[in-house]
Amino acid sequence: MTSTPPGPAAQGENRSVGELLSAVTSDVQTLFRQEIELAKAEVRQEATKAGKAAGMYGGVGFAGYMVLLFLSLAAVLGLSDVIDGGWASLIVAAVWAVVAAVLYQRGRRQMRDVSPRPEQTVESMKENAEWARHPTK
Repeated sequence: MTSTPPGPAAQGENRSVGELLSAVTSDVQTLFRQEIELAKAEVRQEATKAGKAAGMYGGVGFAGYMVLLFLSLAAVLGLSDVIDGGWASLIVAAVWAVVAAVLYQRGRRQMRDVSPRPEQTVESMKENAEWARHPTK
């Protein structure tokens, strides 16, 4: 009659309470490290998205600035044929003030969509906490 090594269930029965606590502690530490890595990855991902958006805003801003500068100059010169040059400049500047206010509001609304909070990690940590409270569910 040959003896077979005990299966996982029998090995768990032979382990001491200290060994079991050590294994649980090790598992919790590993889980905690993984959650931190997930949070870091999410924050990096959101920061990358925000950085790309900011870069695009910068490029568009410069190109738009050059175009609008020359269009504004053309508008001032065109209006100065009809009214005094000072008033023409003031009218063009007022139009650009309105445009700037609208663009500011739209940019502010879009920046609110950038989430600095690692959503997946928060959900995962809630699930882990629930599991720790009721591991048999």
